[in-house]
Amino acid sequence: MYLITGAAGFIASALVSHLNAAGVEDLILVDDFQQYPAKKPNLAGKKFHSKVERDELFARWDAEQWPLEGVYHLGARTDTTEPDRAIFDRLNLNYSKEIWNRCTTHEIPLIYASSGATYGLGEHGYKDEDELAEILVPLNEYGRSKNEFDRWVLGRLETPPHYYGLKFFNVYGPNENHKGRMASVIWHTFNQVQKTGAMKLFRSHNPDYANGHQRRDFIYVKDLVAVNYWLMENLPEPSGLYNLGTGESRTFLDLAKATFAAMDVEPDISFIDTPEDIRDKYQYFTEAEMGKLRAAGYDRPFFSLEEGVEDYVKSYLIPGLRW
Repeated sequence: MYLITGAAGFIASALVSHLNAAGVEDLILVDDFQQYPAKKPNLAGKKFHSKVERDELFARWDAEQWPLEGVYHLGARTDTTEPDRAIFDRLNLNYSKEIWNRCTTHEIPLIYASSGATYGLGEHGYKDEDELAEILVPLNEYGRSKNEFDRWVLGRLETPPHYYGLKFFNVYGPNENHKGRMASVIWHTFNQVQKTGAMKLFRSHNPDYANGHQRRDFIYVKDLVAVNYWLMENLPEPSGLYNLGTGESRTFLDLAKATFAAMDVEPDISFIDTPEDIRDKYQYFTEAEMGKLRAAGYDRPFFSLEEGVEDYVKSYLIPGLRW
């Protein structure tokens, strides 16, 4: 039996699909199901043992003593524009500590979502070395909360038998429909092109980058959940922080053009100013160093940007399907 937090959300619902395809159905799904009905379609048709409301998790865990083989802690407040520190401390930091403590006490392997946002402007590079967490300067409260939990974890003398803090880079793919402003540029491009035939990308406000040439490490959600599953199945050494991107940065212009191509539409791309509330907290470049995961034994290739976008657009966005 496995427990998955954030289960109705983008990444965790994709993980449920991946686990079901592997024959894993004995799942306890945790989320704030009542407050976010827009996420309900993400779990339609999926197989699991039971649902647990987020605020009821710890009381039920302690009372029911589930025979858990592993925990995937993927639930978090992920809005990078939210300025309220208290929200992130409650949902991303303190809630995660409660999960960690139970996994430690009951000797349950733990995978949890950290973030590429912890790297800030990238002034210290993008190496997933545990000791780097002490000097990173994230650009927003979301990244800060993730890095603070990483730092707290690395200071623990007592730990779960195996644990992996995965620094997700820019994830895209099916089941992100509910995310609105925080959805991927692919999702926004698809919807803008359907409505207007064109796409507006953010203009660069950094003289080192031309418009549309801001670069990110984009990873398809199918690759991301495959790594999560592989880690839980194999429990490689060492425990600690791991990057989870592709290891190759691509431009937002590449991303938009790939979306147009998958839609069989001629590109029509223009630029608008980056909103002021995120302009000073904008990462112009990210690229995960993936040597640590590869050294741990994960040797499967990742989708190229063009392959991932084509699968996402043609298999899910055009027919209006979830995964």
